Amino acid sequence: MKDPRSEPVWDCAIVGGGLAGLSAAIYLGRSRRRTVVIDSGHSMAKWEEMVDNYLGFPDGVGGRALLDRGQQQARLFGAIFHEDEVRAVRRDERDSFVVEGRQGEYQALRVLLATGLTHLLPEIPGARACLGKSVFFCKDCDAFRVQERRIAVMGSRDEAVRYALGMLSFSSSVCLVTNGEPPTWSPRSQGWIEEYGIPVRRERVAELCHQAGAVHSLRFQSGEPCPIQALFVTRGDVFHTGLAEPLGARQDDDGQLVVDEDMKTTVPGLYAAGCVTPANCQMIIAAGQGATAAQAINRDLFEDNLARHALRVTTPAA
Repeated sequence: MKDPRSEPVWDCAIVGGGLAGLSAAIYLGRSRRRTVVIDSGHSMAKWEEMVDNYLGFPDGVGGRALLDRGQQQARLFGAIFHEDEVRAVRRDERDSFVVEGRQGEYQALRVLLATGLTHLLPEIPGARACLGKSVFFCKDCDAFRVQERRIAVMGSRDEAVRYALGMLSFSSSVCLVTNGEPPTWSPRSQGWIEEYGIPVRRERVAELCHQAGAVHSLRFQSGEPCPIQALFVTRGDVFHTGLAEPLGARQDDDGQLVVDEDMKTTVPGLYAAGCVTPANCQMIIAAGQGATAAQAINRDLFEDNLARHALRVTTPAA
């Protein structure tokens, strides 16, 4: 396999091999752009045992399978993959980028950050074993899967209240669990809790009791169990923007990278797509943003080639 670091200059280096990065790689490969995907293998899609809302898979598809298919498709169109952990991105004297990985450096004319985010799991025994099976983060993705079950929503902010209210469309048994945190939701949210009769449990949770990842109860530190069949967590997210910050890329108030309609950040030549941006964090939206970024990068490189009288031209076969 060709070593990605052997290329003198890549047209685009994509940092992150999740849905946004893979979609961008497919589009850039089909545009005959020299493209390298640098992936550390931490895509959140791996957490999803079954994705039921991705277009074209009526029977659902596993997150890992979706990633494998996407990588296979991107390789088919010439994208090169390298497993590496990127530590920094910097400008060089030629105004291109140097992507510093643990295994070496990659020089690229454009960089796409598809580094995503990490949902914060509660630090409770049993939580990780249930992840993707009965512990979820996204009601748009997974509420349909747990309809008519006993649902708990963990959190102490307005977001948790809104999650719980939304779950009432799927189940008649919904409760809020603050896990020992004092509620910080607004008086308006408190009014909704009372209006719709949503139980609130404020005790700290000692354990998620489960069988092979299927949660059946929360055990509070008092020892009292609370029977549930699904848990949605609203603890918060960590947006992986660290590579963009030293370059001066602007972030919004939530810590996401600010992008325009072409997925350009505020740093020329630096793009971002997927859950590291203010997009709704859905796999299909991330894939769409990756395609949008790739098309914009291809146009940008084309215009730059024209301006420098350096358009890449296919020569006749001998």
